[in-house]
Amino acid sequence: MNVEIIRCLQDNYSYLIIDKKTNSACVVDPSESKPIIEYLDKHKIKLIYILNTHHHYDHIGGNKELKKKYKAKVVGYAEDKNRIPGIDICLKDQEIWSKNNFVAKIFHIPGHTLGHICFYFFKEKILFTGDTLFSLGCGRLFEGTYEQMLSSLNILKTFPLETKVYCGHEYTLQNSKFCIKYDSNNKQLKEKIIVIKKKLSDGLPTIPTTIKEELECNIFLRSEDKFVQRNLNSDNSIETFSKLRDLKDNF
Repeated sequence: MNVEIIRCLQDNYSYLIIDKKTNSACVVDPSESKPIIEYLDKHKIKLIYILNTHHHYDHIGGNKELKKKYKAKVVGYAEDKNRIPGIDICLKDQEIWSKNNFVAKIFHIPGHTLGHICFYFFKEKILFTGDTLFSLGCGRLFEGTYEQMLSSLNILKTFPLETKVYCGHEYTLQNSKFCIKYDSNNKQLKEKIIVIKKKLSDGLPTIPTTIKEELECNIFLRSEDKFVQRNLNSDNSIETFSKLRDLKDNF
């Protein structure tokens, strides 16, 4: 499988998962249809599935047009079926979705929204996290609680270290400024910031990241760290995470 990053809207990423053996593809979170159609038609690839992590407009905006043009099937979370346009296949938490050569395990990871899921293509060790886990960040709490989001992030922390993480937005540089403010002794983070700036200056995406990099550098995955807790005058993980999320909302 090959993953192509498709830039959409202002700072969104959609992803084409391409099976080169059959020249067919899934698209993850199509914010809009035009750039996806342009890539598919240019490379003569057949779109067969549309995978949605959650219902926000900047992740499902291209669903209807892509479904109509390619007769692709829309795949999403069963509990969110009334909020995913054109949904055909409803998946549940922990379900393994297997179609053609595409095989992924579904994890329900609420917090950003109540119906948020991620798609883990475990054979390839690639993970599509939508707006739950970003490179050096996590999503805002539009519907869920601090406890739900922290629980969801703790699930993602258990994935293999080499897992490649593909998230919904290019927020990495801004996220890095927040992380370094409250985790100023983090050597790996300082090194990662240099790499981030170089990639962006070269016109490249900072995605994918890896679970290993996020465990080392993403302050939202480090709420158990004593240095981070002391910086925030916190006594435990949930208190630390809650303070971090509130501070980031106003950063």
